[in-house]
Amino acid sequence: MSCPLCEAPVVAGDAFCETCGHPLTSPACTSCGAAAVDAEGYCERCGLRQPSGRDHAELELPGGAAGITDRGLRRSRNEDAFALAVMGGPVPVPDSARTVPVPAEPHDGGPPAVVAVVCDGVGSSPRADEASAAACEAAADALTRGLTHEEAFALAGRAVGKLATSPDDAPACTYVAAVARPDRVSICWAGDSRAYWLPDGVMLTEDDVARGGEITAWLGADYPDVTPRTRVFTPPGPGLLLVCSDGLWRYLNGYDFPAAGTPLARARRMLRHALDSGGQDNVTICLIPLGGTHG
Repeated sequence: MSCPLCEAPVVAGDAFCETCGHPLTSPACTSCGAAAVDAEGYCERCGLRQPSGRDHAELELPGGAAGITDRGLRRSRNEDAFALAVMGGPVPVPDSARTVPVPAEPHDGGPPAVVAVVCDGVGSSPRADEASAAACEAAADALTRGLTHEEAFALAGRAVGKLATSPDDAPACTYVAAVARPDRVSICWAGDSRAYWLPDGVMLTEDDVARGGEITAWLGADYPDVTPRTRVFTPPGPGLLLVCSDGLWRYLNGYDFPAAGTPLARARRMLRHALDSGGQDNVTICLIPLGGTHG
């Protein structure tokens, strides 16, 4: 036997290579096959970051709201995350194998408000996938309990900040959250994840980016004083609220949004468009129907 990293001879049953110290019980890389995947999920031989169970996940609420996240074609791991839930109800976990129906309870006797959160891990930061997942979970839990956008954002920032082990090890992510009612949509964001109103394709957020394209606002221990932006939008009629990551919106120039089908079916067509257009990044899409119709 030999060490999968330095190829020095090893003895069966040894826990570590005596030459380089590599753990001999490390998981095998999905690309090169070497048992050399470290605790961060990178192969120490070929450098590939290993895929996770978040490569593709979907969620559909009984009222029609739906979400999809996908690794895309060029990334080794999905560092996006989303949460979709009914105000006052539990926050369901997107399922990687099937669509998961979640019971919805009326809110104050009328149609329930729907909460959507989309976070995109900053690729230049460590464990960006953990950052986006932690932010989504914390914010969705807060918003479904009736906390304000500012309170939810602060809790999400705290959750991401706790992941840092030092100033040089600060996971980070962008953030956009919406609380959608038939006659009122409130939105909060930091970074370049976006919200749109369909079928018109009207952008409801403004990117926090510099001239060179670098984001200027994010959640992370290296930016503890970030201030989110908020907006309240009154839907002009029946339509769909789209909340998404840049893995979708970079391909929306000139795109004709699907005019028919359930929100889940439309989200799947949008994902297919992003993949057919190159799929350069992770793709996350949440669609919420408002005004008593899917379109």
